[in-house]
Amino acid sequence: MSEKKAQLIVDGRDSPIELPVYEGSTGPDVVDVSSLVGEGIFTYDPGFMSTASCDSDITYIDGDAGILLHRGYPIEQLAEKSDFLETCFLLLNGELPTADEKAAFENQIRYHTMVDEQIHQFFKGFPRGAHPMAMLCGVVGALSAFYHDTLDNDNPEHRMAAAIRVIAKMPTLASMCFKHGIGQPFMYPQNSMSFAENFLHMMFSTPCESASVSPTLSKAMDTIFLLHADHEQNASTSTVRLAGSTGTNPYACIASGIAALWGPAHGGANEAVLEMLYEIGDESHIEDYIRRAKDKDDPFRLMGFGHRVYKNYDPRAAVIRGICDEVLDELGSEDDPLFRIARKLEKIALEDEYFIKRKLFPNVDFYSGIILKAIGIPTSMFTVIFATGRTPGWIAHWNEMLSHPYKIGRPRQLYKGHTKRDYPT
Repeated sequence: MSEKKAQLIVDGRDSPIELPVYEGSTGPDVVDVSSLVGEGIFTYDPGFMSTASCDSDITYIDGDAGILLHRGYPIEQLAEKSDFLETCFLLLNGELPTADEKAAFENQIRYHTMVDEQIHQFFKGFPRGAHPMAMLCGVVGALSAFYHDTLDNDNPEHRMAAAIRVIAKMPTLASMCFKHGIGQPFMYPQNSMSFAENFLHMMFSTPCESASVSPTLSKAMDTIFLLHADHEQNASTSTVRLAGSTGTNPYACIASGIAALWGPAHGGANEAVLEMLYEIGDESHIEDYIRRAKDKDDPFRLMGFGHRVYKNYDPRAAVIRGICDEVLDELGSEDDPLFRIARKLEKIALEDEYFIKRKLFPNVDFYSGIILKAIGIPTSMFTVIFATGRTPGWIAHWNEMLSHPYKIGRPRQLYKGHTKRDYPT
C-alpha cells in the first residue's frame, strides 16, 4: 500500500480529515473512508458505484477499455486456450494447474456430480410449473443439510471440499430443475463425459434414449459457462460475500447469490434478448423497432446491446460470436425466423452510426441467448445456466474472504424519516 493521502474538508470542522489512499496493482486508486465512522460521518453512495467493499486478487474489469482479467489472464485467451474446469481451478487457486493438477481437479469434480437420492424427494414437493430458479435456490441451500459435518469455515480443507461439491453438483441440480418441469425422469451424470457434455446429456437424454452431444455443442456450452465464471463485485457476488461475512455455510451463501442473480436486472439479460426477438416477430418489423429504440421517449429498448460495465465493447462478445456461428451452422438454424431477426439486428448495431456512436454493440447476453435457444434450452432455464457458470466465481470470492481477516458487512444509511416523537395518548 502507498502512503498517498486525501483530505476531506467538512464545513464546521476546524481541520480537514486525513484519509489514506491505496493503490491496487491496476485500476483506480481507492480512498479509505473506514475511519469516518469515528468522526461521526458516513459516506453516501447509492448502488455502491464508487465504493470498494473489499480487496480481491481474483478478477479485474476495466469497462472503458473492454478488459476482463481472471487472475491476470485475459478472458479472450482463457476462452481460446483453456476450458471451464481449468478456469475454475484458476479462480479458486490463483494459478493455472499443471497437467497433473488439472487431471486431479477434473477427477474430483467428476466424482462429486451425483447428489444424494433424498434430494430427489425435494423436487416432488415443487409444483410442476415452478420456476427453475425457485427450485435451484431451494435445493442448493438444502445441500448444507447433507454436509453438516464439513461446514467449519475456518478449516481450509472444508472450504475446498465445499467448493468442489457445489461446482460439481450445480449442473446436476440444474438439469433436475429442467426435467422436473417437463415431467421426465432425472438422468444420472456420467463419469466418462466432460463437464459440459455431461450437462447436455442430463438435460436431453431419457432412460429410453441417450442424446448425442456433438463436440460443437459441448464446446459452446463449456464456453458459455467459462464466460460467465466470474465478473468481479457484481450484485450476486457481493450478496455471496455479504452473506458469507456472517459466518453462514457456503451452500446458504451460494443460494443467496442465486436469489440475487434471479433478478431481471442482473441475470435475466439473455432471457430478455429472446423475449425481444419474439416481440419483434418478423424481419419486416425490424425498422420500426429500431426507430423506437432511437426514440428516447419510447420505453422500448433493444436488449443484448451495450453493457452497464463495458462502455466500449464486451470482450466476451467477441469470443462467443464465433461460437454462435458454429452452432447455428451445425444445427441448420440459419433459416429460423428468430435467428434471421437476430442477425439483422446485429448487422444494424455494427453498422448504424447511432449505435456505433453510443457503443451499443452486441454483448455476451445477445449471443448466449441465441446459442441456448438453438440448442433447445427454454428461456426459463437461461438464468439457471448463468448460475451454474457463475458458481466458481461465487465460491472463489467466498473462500478468498474467509482466508483473510474480515468484518461482517454492515452498510449505513442516510436516515430521512421522523425524528423521535411520542406515542399519542
